[in-house]
Amino acid sequence: MSFDVNGRSYETDEEGYLADLSEWSSDVAGHMAELDDCDLTDSHWEVINFLREYYEEYQIAPAVRVLTKAIGKRLGKEKGNSKYLYELFPYGPAKQACKYAGLPKPTGCV
Repeated sequence: MSFDVNGRSYETDEEGYLADLSEWSSDVAGHMAELDDCDLTDSHWEVINFLREYYEEYQIAPAVRVLTKAIGKRLGKEKGNSKYLYELFPYGPAKQACKYAGLPKPTGCV
């Protein structure tokens, strides 16, 4: 599977995750979000950028429990809870946010 952004083609797996993580850009994230009828706000970008930093440090995409806890530590309790994250990413905070962040699907996500 693939999609085009700014005249360039990007390969994805069957679930829409980027095949080559190094090809990620904010335009690619925006396009993926559009496909899901999602308008990325500053709050979305806060989580997406957090995930990219987390992945760079640990070389793994966190599952939702780890993500929630880590966001709470970094961004505060009001953002480090499932309710807040599911409001931003209704298809699953870890799964959907990692997809937009150009990361692999987190282990343990169905």
